[in-house]
Amino acid sequence: MKKKILLIEDEPSLVLTLEDRLRSEGYEVHIANDGLDGYGRALAEHFDLLLLDLHLPSKGGLDICRDLRREGRDLPILMLTARGQVVDKVVGLKLGADDYLAKPFDMMELAARLEVLLRRGRAGSPAASRFSFGDVVVDFEAAEVKKAGRPVELSALELRLLRHLLDRRGKVVSRDELLDKVWGYDSSSMTRTVDVHVSSLRQKIEDQSGKPRHLITIHGQGYKFVP
Repeated sequence: MKKKILLIEDEPSLVLTLEDRLRSEGYEVHIANDGLDGYGRALAEHFDLLLLDLHLPSKGGLDICRDLRREGRDLPILMLTARGQVVDKVVGLKLGADDYLAKPFDMMELAARLEVLLRRGRAGSPAASRFSFGDVVVDFEAAEVKKAGRPVELSALELRLLRHLLDRRGKVVSRDELLDKVWGYDSSSMTRTVDVHVSSLRQKIEDQSGKPRHLITIHGQGYKFVP
């Protein structure tokens, strides 16, 4: 399966060059020319890597990097910086970027950097323990959930269910996978159990459980968490 890369870049000539080269390397490339649009897509969709310019319309690359990490997004981020912008490089790395490449850069070097990041992912980093979406804040390490600042009581199983869906955010997760990873069962006859617990979770964290914004049912396939 092709690795999905989100390129957030507003320079048309560089976008064309990068898109052609990345596609020729076998990657599936998605483009955003605006910072806010790119940030929204990085939140709502699953990507294997983010290729991020720092100077963008609407929302700068440093802000995008910082806010994605605050939201618990752990995809690898490779920043594209102008030559000599040492401060931006340092700040970007402190905000959670994995690597940087100064313009103009050699395409072979870019390909090598991408390969390393995709192979490594963020396996060396601890899994994020704190997530926020809408008016909900979840701290898995402390086993605490708050909605609009008020505590929400979740069972240990509901926390595990939420954690698995968050870890797989943007992807469709089957009921069988949830039974296996959350419950430890391998029997498809128990899938109704999943539905009951997802319904309970919706009632606790969604504004309208009948019209969920985050815990989405994908008919005939399972569930998907959308930030």
